[in-house]
Amino acid sequence: MPRTALVLGGNRGIGLAVARHLAARGDRVAVSHRTDEPPAGLFAVRCDVTDAGAVTEACAQVKAELGPVEVLVHNAGITRDRPFAAMTAEDFEAPLHTNLLGAYHGIKPVLRGMMRARWGRIVLMSSTVALSGAVGQTNYAASKAGLIGFARSLALEVAGHGITVNVVAPGYTDTDMVAAMPEEKRQSLLATVPMRRMATPGEVAAAVGYLTGEDSGYVTGTVLQVDGGVGMGH
Repeated sequence: MPRTALVLGGNRGIGLAVARHLAARGDRVAVSHRTDEPPAGLFAVRCDVTDAGAVTEACAQVKAELGPVEVLVHNAGITRDRPFAAMTAEDFEAPLHTNLLGAYHGIKPVLRGMMRARWGRIVLMSSTVALSGAVGQTNYAASKAGLIGFARSLALEVAGHGITVNVVAPGYTDTDMVAAMPEEKRQSLLATVPMRRMATPGEVAAAVGYLTGEDSGYVTGTVLQVDGGVGMGH
């Protein structure tokens, strides 16, 4: 049956692919965006996920337009890459505020509604870096690893209410961010991937689609890696 879905950070890249995947299966889909223009064909709300009040207001707008949020995908994320020795406190905190605290801000306004309905799907977008680490990304890896502990703890709290909480951990994915890398760096990254290619945003979206669907009601607290084998064993 169609559900109301909100994709935080759904205006481009993986988030947009997720939003379009959910819309294609018939869900009523809203996306949040911060600065870029909203994507055509989807209900869009402007908010910064680091601002709790703005996120709460965005969720209220979605409820008024499409109905109570039943599916929440937290995809909003930033990086501030640099070696730890040169990393300022602000550099370290910025990804935590967006990637980790942003998930708290997004879930808080919709969780009680899911609990009352005794149905809900929450997916947090992590990264294979959370499992294996990466040079220059202590801040990003910390934020994305935090999502895993957050999801598993919340999954235990809400399992009895018919709500699942899962994590998708993409590896190197063919997005604008990766396309902007120097070719030499792209090739060095690909050399670490057993499948010798990057994921497409659609492949990551398909994983989110499963975890937010009707058939995944007995899957909760899991980390689904979509990384071509990079994170095997982690």
